[in-house]
Amino acid sequence: MDSSLQGKVILITGGAKRVGAAICRRLHRAGADIMIHYRSSRDEALALQAELNEDRSDSTEVAQANLLDIPSLPRLVAETVGRFGGLDALINNASSFFPTAVGEITEEVWTDLIGTNLKAPLFLCQAAVPELRKRRGCIVNITDIHAERPMKSYLVYSVGKAGLVGLTKSLARELSPEVRVNAVAPGAIVWPADSQWADEDTRRAIIQRIPLKRTGEPEEIARAVAFLVADAPYVTGQVLAVDGGRSVTL
Repeated sequence: MDSSLQGKVILITGGAKRVGAAICRRLHRAGADIMIHYRSSRDEALALQAELNEDRSDSTEVAQANLLDIPSLPRLVAETVGRFGGLDALINNASSFFPTAVGEITEEVWTDLIGTNLKAPLFLCQAAVPELRKRRGCIVNITDIHAERPMKSYLVYSVGKAGLVGLTKSLARELSPEVRVNAVAPGAIVWPADSQWADEDTRRAIIQRIPLKRTGEPEEIARAVAFLVADAPYVTGQVLAVDGGRSVTL
């Protein structure tokens, strides 16, 4: 059994389902104690908590928070430290994702997409830094390959993820040498729920443009996160694309 993260404490935002849940499971298998953050996916969060605690008792907790409520973010860190005694890693995974056509962008849309993808990660990192410095911990942000090459019709989302890449690199400078900061940039992993992506012809066309000719699995993102947390002590300020080579063809 992998025990590379034995005794480590990790807070994962948006950890109740999809890629976030895969990250929780992978880091938990490596021995870490996990704080699963959720906003509205309470049932999924509790089910995942029960699953992980059955495997290793008292190793997982859940915490609810709206990440757009910036004053509440220090509480997430405090709850994690209060429950497990410290904090070794923060994974900023939670994200809003939906299209924004030019001419129809509202301040509400901007607040949501920039808030979840950039503003909340910044302020949550800031709240976590004192604890992370104590343990020479790390931060991993989940960005997107479209941070570098914007996706058509997703202007505000692409801008938010581009900002998160900039935040990753800036924090790596600001927080060194005590805290490492890196990012994972997924490609096509889990098809979005948006009906735009439901069409089989659209999906096939995307897959044909991926050099490895397939979509990725959430577990493949989770493995990349685990590498950056557990096995990359001399890596900071980097963005690891896990996209089957898609970013070289964009």
